[in-house]
Amino acid sequence: MAIDRPVYLLNCFAPELEKASGARLTACLQCQKCTSGCPVAAGSDVKPHEVIRLVQLGARDEVLSSRFIWECTSCETCLTRCPQAIDLPALVDALRRLSLDNRKVSAETVAPVFNSVFLTMVREMGRANELALMAAFKMRTRRFSEDVRKFPTMLRKGKFALLPAFVKGRKERKRAFRRSRELGSKK
Repeated sequence: MAIDRPVYLLNCFAPELEKASGARLTACLQCQKCTSGCPVAAGSDVKPHEVIRLVQLGARDEVLSSRFIWECTSCETCLTRCPQAIDLPALVDALRRLSLDNRKVSAETVAPVFNSVFLTMVREMGRANELALMAAFKMRTRRFSEDVRKFPTMLRKGKFALLPAFVKGRKERKRAFRRSRELGSKK
């Protein structure tokens, strides 16, 4: 019997993520060029090349509960440096969706909460209002005292608009968000 995939990819997790992200996980050489260029790798719990390896090995819970998938900025440095052109940011997006769907988000990160608050604000108003964004974020995370010393400086420098600005096209935005959600659920 001929096997056209390496044995470690016979688990169902890797093919599922290859299909969802379009990233060619079988092509990874584990050369670590993605990790050496990553701006968040040094402080993260899992390095970019380790994410691919964990997926290859079927370590579903470990990779879905990692902080890295939420700390990744999708800057595409990893993709640029990869000799095999593996689309790690696309893989990270797929992992984020699975992490949320499986309720495996790391307790050490609040990035999903911030993403949710930000996207809700953009959908409703057309843009983010920093003051409302931070207020909603602080209410949802209950991290009231963090960053409190930065507030007077930001206010003095005009970083916060006290009144929110609304952008026209609310119906079109809602339609775009709905279409995006439908396309995401098909993956």
